[in-house]
Amino acid sequence: MEEPFWYGLALIIFTLLLKLSTTKLRQKHKKNLPPSPPSLPMIGHLHLVKQPIHRTLQALTEKFGKVLLLRWGSRRVLLVSPPSVAEELFTKHDIIFASRPRLLVGKHFAYDFTTVTLAPYGDLWRNLRRVMTLEVFSSARLAQFSSIRQGEVRLLLNQTMKSCAKSMTKVELKAKFTELSFNVMTMMAVGKRYYGENVLDAEEAKNIQKVIRDGVDISGATNFGDFFPFLQWMDMTGIEKKMVSLMAKMDNFLQGLVDERREILSATCGSNRKEVKKLMIDNLSALQEKEPQFYTDQIIKGIITVLLVAGTDTTSTNLEGAMVLFLNHPEAMEKAIF
Repeated sequence: MEEPFWYGLALIIFTLLLKLSTTKLRQKHKKNLPPSPPSLPMIGHLHLVKQPIHRTLQALTEKFGKVLLLRWGSRRVLLVSPPSVAEELFTKHDIIFASRPRLLVGKHFAYDFTTVTLAPYGDLWRNLRRVMTLEVFSSARLAQFSSIRQGEVRLLLNQTMKSCAKSMTKVELKAKFTELSFNVMTMMAVGKRYYGENVLDAEEAKNIQKVIRDGVDISGATNFGDFFPFLQWMDMTGIEKKMVSLMAKMDNFLQGLVDERREILSATCGSNRKEVKKLMIDNLSALQEKEPQFYTDQIIKGIITVLLVAGTDTTSTNLEGAMVLFLNHPEAMEKAIF
């Protein structure tokens, strides 16, 4: 039992020494890089990272400068504080900064970096961006689903009024906004609700809610392998194993939606098919019939994943922030109402 442990320890030490020597060789060829705070061997500036992270980064910029080069393990991180500099990076130098780092979450939760949020800059990313712009978020498409958004907001208001009808009670808006955002996205994408009233399959809804929650939690968790990719194969914390398991459940759910909708459309034809309410997944399926080589099931599932995950969390967070501002500024709320 002891021999494998010592073999593994020796391998880790050898790998670290090899990495350290490689880093020193690279440092001999100095480049014109931004200033950097004092760092520690191997871990770089990870020891400086404390919660809340935005306060930590602000303190670093105030002490060492507005533009800093940090090293989180073997990853280089460019910290830019002035808005004008950040704007220049994403306008004049946007191609250089367009690609995201190849982290573990992109491999397992983004179909091996083939979604629009995590795909590297190139032909695939440009095609995905075109699809999202023309087929998902165009003015015509959004207008097509306006009744869905209005209906979900009405349901939220009715539920809130029912909760307060009998007596004054506290309403947790954060959870309500999350449910609203998720239902809006799923109704527009696949025509189903997974929170609140009118849920077709309660068991399926419960399962996918848990998968989404666990996926968001594990995506934000610290992954040792992201900072030290050369040790990723060891999966010391078991986070990759959890990601694989979660994504298998998510993929089965998404594939079921794609297959189910395909069966509904194939069962209807001619004039009857025109009566079937068009959804986002239908638009993507129509594109798949024209260009099956690009619009594979994996691409379609990746687009739906982006809509569900990014569309839910971002929207609910912004709604919550807007409500906080309204409560702190009653005069603004009065203008918004009247």
